[in-house]
Amino acid sequence: MTLRSGQSPRPGNDPPFRARWQPLRVGAVAGRWSLVAGLLSGALCAVVAAQEGTIGGYPPDEALELGERMYREGLLPSGEPMRAFVSEDIEVDGTMFSCESCHLRSGMGSIEGTVITYPTCGSWLFKPLQGAEMKPLSQERVPDRLDPPPFRPSYTASTLSRAIRLGRDPNGRTLNYVMPRYSLSSADTEVLIHYLKNLSAEFSPGVDDTTLRFATVVSHDVDPEDREAMVATLEAHVRDHNSQSRHEERRARGGPFYKEEKYAPYRRYALSVWQLDGAPETWGDQLEAHYREEPVFALLGGIATGEWAPIHEFCERNRIPNLFPLTEYPVISDTDWYTLYLDKGHYKEGETAARYIRRSDAIPVDAPVVQVFRDEPSARMCVRGFADARSKMRLTAAGEVELGADDAADAQLWRRLAEEHPGAVFALWLGEDILTMLGELSSADPPPPAVFVSASLVGDGLGSLAKEARPFTYITHSASIPADEERTRLAVKRWLQARKVPEINFDLQSKMYFLGWTLAGMVKMMRDDFYRDYFFDIADMMRDQYYSIAVYPRLSFGPGQRYASKGCYVVQLTEDGTLEKVSNWVVH
Repeated sequence: MTLRSGQSPRPGNDPPFRARWQPLRVGAVAGRWSLVAGLLSGALCAVVAAQEGTIGGYPPDEALELGERMYREGLLPSGEPMRAFVSEDIEVDGTMFSCESCHLRSGMGSIEGTVITYPTCGSWLFKPLQGAEMKPLSQERVPDRLDPPPFRPSYTASTLSRAIRLGRDPNGRTLNYVMPRYSLSSADTEVLIHYLKNLSAEFSPGVDDTTLRFATVVSHDVDPEDREAMVATLEAHVRDHNSQSRHEERRARGGPFYKEEKYAPYRRYALSVWQLDGAPETWGDQLEAHYREEPVFALLGGIATGEWAPIHEFCERNRIPNLFPLTEYPVISDTDWYTLYLDKGHYKEGETAARYIRRSDAIPVDAPVVQVFRDEPSARMCVRGFADARSKMRLTAAGEVELGADDAADAQLWRRLAEEHPGAVFALWLGEDILTMLGELSSADPPPPAVFVSASLVGDGLGSLAKEARPFTYITHSASIPADEERTRLAVKRWLQARKVPEINFDLQSKMYFLGWTLAGMVKMMRDDFYRDYFFDIADMMRDQYYSIAVYPRLSFGPGQRYASKGCYVVQLTEDGTLEKVSNWVVH
């Protein structure tokens, strides 16, 4: 299924840029070659003779890892930065912008303004690119004299070397000076070429000529209704996709190239449910067993009690994308790639409170800050988010008061905290039981300038917040305000009704509705380039979403971003019991 040098692509397997950039005719492209960012990633140069059985002096597997580091991080096998020049005389190193920055993790290329960055993966570099001529099947019906010349011939070792050192393609045309001209040793060059030859060279597991296979994960202790709500919504999306039939008609009777191009990449969906039993520390082995038995292209959603870390780590090990799992305990990481979360869970609320305190004119800059919490996972996530945000802003660490399981959040506690921390801002990562007694803080001398509580931790009990405490109590609210949801809620409700899916848990089902909507767009853009890294490269390039998600006002995407929700409201409860926004959605 994978195209290699010398193969004739079948209909539907043409280079993806040909469809994405069809208006670029051969002559126009040649005339505007200075706009092209480069056909190659950071270091394409001649492969020199090496010791037999090694790549640049390294075993092949080790060379592959070192080449990956060169491509993604701009670091040589020695650990030193790769050196290069851009715009003829500006010296840069690979850590300033790596090959991945422009050519993407998958090597499938990108467009930024007027700069077109072509693919640099193994299935592209070593075969000719034909530009925008008609599809191979249609060419059979056209005289040879009308067939335009190749956009460029296949790269060879010598032309790769010239491209990296001199910035010239196999036709002798000069690459855009945005493309760095790298200085690499022969051994380092061989290592990088070895990686590029293997990059997106074979389709990822979980796909064949007819089917794209997915799985979702459910832990054994999930509420049965929540399990049903998630699985039923996902299965409705699968049925919708698989009900399409025009692609089969087109394949059967043939047709013009633009129809073949549209329908040939179609694959049916298959969705499996992987159940995880026992303790979380055993989940990794269970997932590996499921995957050995049934390789899948990606995980869709998923729901588990407690931390998501075992599933997250499985996906990182096996490089399997996980799209929008349902968890309040995501892994917080700036470097991991293979799980795209809806948000940061409880962590985001702590982060939001810390940033709001720093920016609010109503809170004294020098006011002491104290976090109060119990040793529970949700509260710990809030505490961590709060502490990390203050650290990033280079603020003094907040004080912490940990309550024991038997410590009551009563009037005596609040009087004691006010006496021990006069004038302090309190972040109270506690449950609903604290709300009725918070009025005690209004009589403190001095009263606290602000008290923060978490909407997700207090649940549906916000209405019990003491009226005396409402003027100085701020609530972190990580979803849409109920008054703003009606329009998007209606869209989800009608979709569920049309597919005869009972409304069981609207919050959960609306998230799975958005997952299916997003998946359809990603698969369409992926066309027939079924590479997992490309799957998430596409997610990174998606437009921000407002309409298709009911429980968030906005979800946004960007390269390497792994938390789609970038915001959280800070709200207050008015006297009549409605929520009033005191911050914008994006507060960090």
